[in-house]
Amino acid sequence: MRQNIKFFILLALVALISTVNSHAGNKKKEIYPEKQIILDYLTKEETIEKYGKISDAIWSYAELGMQEFRSSALLIKTLENEGFNVEKGLAGIPTCFVATFGSGKPVIGLLGEFDALPMLSQKGRVPYKKPVVEGAPGHGCGHNTMGTAAVAAAIAVKKAMEKYNIKGTIKVFGSPAEETLISRPYMIRAGLFEGVDAVIDNHSSSQFGTRYGVYGSAMYSTIFTFRGKTAHGASAWQGNSALDAVELMNVATNYLREHLHYGHRMHYVIVNGGEAPNVVPDMASVWYFVRNSDKNVEEMYEKVINCAKAAALATGTELEEIRCLTAIHQRHANKAAAELFQKNIQLAGKPEWTEKDHEFARELQKNLEAEEKGMPEKVDSLKAPSGSFTGGGSSDVGDVTLIAPTATINFPGGVPGNISHHWSAVAANYGPTAWKGLNAGAKAIAASAIDLLTKPNELKKLRDEFEEYSKENPYKLFLPDESEPPTDLNKQLMSKWREAMEQYYNDPE
Repeated sequence: MRQNIKFFILLALVALISTVNSHAGNKKKEIYPEKQIILDYLTKEETIEKYGKISDAIWSYAELGMQEFRSSALLIKTLENEGFNVEKGLAGIPTCFVATFGSGKPVIGLLGEFDALPMLSQKGRVPYKKPVVEGAPGHGCGHNTMGTAAVAAAIAVKKAMEKYNIKGTIKVFGSPAEETLISRPYMIRAGLFEGVDAVIDNHSSSQFGTRYGVYGSAMYSTIFTFRGKTAHGASAWQGNSALDAVELMNVATNYLREHLHYGHRMHYVIVNGGEAPNVVPDMASVWYFVRNSDKNVEEMYEKVINCAKAAALATGTELEEIRCLTAIHQRHANKAAAELFQKNIQLAGKPEWTEKDHEFARELQKNLEAEEKGMPEKVDSLKAPSGSFTGGGSSDVGDVTLIAPTATINFPGGVPGNISHHWSAVAANYGPTAWKGLNAGAKAIAASAIDLLTKPNELKKLRDEFEEYSKENPYKLFLPDESEPPTDLNKQLMSKWREAMEQYYNDPE
């Protein structure tokens, strides 16, 4: 009897060992040599440090959209040093670039952003509000890590392409001013994405995952300028106040909110309202973000324009200019792309956080009155569409999703509970924790790109889905024909802060 028991125990152990070896073999089989080389390169400590320092440098520059001269130059230099051909100043935008390696099909594009946000200056890895320069810009959305992750991934892919003679082309689309949603419509209009077979987007996050379907908001970004007649404030009846027109437009649009779809969003700031109370302003401007679904945003935008026209009529002023800076679509993320990206997210796995990483996270969470749980311990599962439009944020990546199959890899590094476009996000997007997050993102991006370059069937899944979807959802450029890139945007604001910020620049060399 005992011999029989021993025999069955031995059989069970053999079966268990066989199963473990089988799983290990299957996992090893998934990481084919062309993919292994990119993982090996990105896993090296010197690689993590190299791109971490580049990210921290861009974080310290904190350049606003359309003024990212130092940030884009650093990314361009990094790519050129690795043998990429870089075209600069594209689509009428000085800081826009496209870096290319390889030739022929397939063509895989990686998106990268690098602009900061106003008023968010904050010291890195300090878990309470402490500006570097009070009132200056800061990276409150992690774009310093995102442009860097795309560059790191592209360079890793290039190494695999060279070693294994992989055919095709890898491109990095250096995309300025995403915070104001400007560059991609102009880049598309300029033909920069022509011939691209698939696109991998990325975004910093406190989690590690991806999603598919339609989400976010379409948007029009427009400055309305009114022209009136100046007069002494004490005899204002002799003039026509352009500021009155701005304020009356704002009253009208606020009453309009009652009659809009529940998912709409509308925000404005008065960018010019006069300079002295005793002088009736003969010129005033207000800047609007008008957000809604792709289906409803154009109609909503026309209603806002009508509010502007009515305000001019009521105040005896002229609606001198309707300057549309940009107009963009919702995201339409490709399911096949998201499914492929999810596999590579799981392959890359969560970073190995240290106790210092967790300590900083918990302290920041405590100060934000969020759950004190430290850094995330696992990757996310694939997110399906919500099924209803609820509004929310926007990205000009939306336009890219309608001209090539695209999905976004959200990589970790941010602290769970930190607030986007807030000093807490700036604090979290700097230093070793952020380095590990962008490195994990770069692994998932590069691994996905290698799959698309070397596995025609994977790329075919993306293309088949995209071409079928495009039949019912053809791309229409919302951007008006007369719109030009607003290269003057943030110029004055950035010049106000640059000198004070320069002493804190953290160049990587």
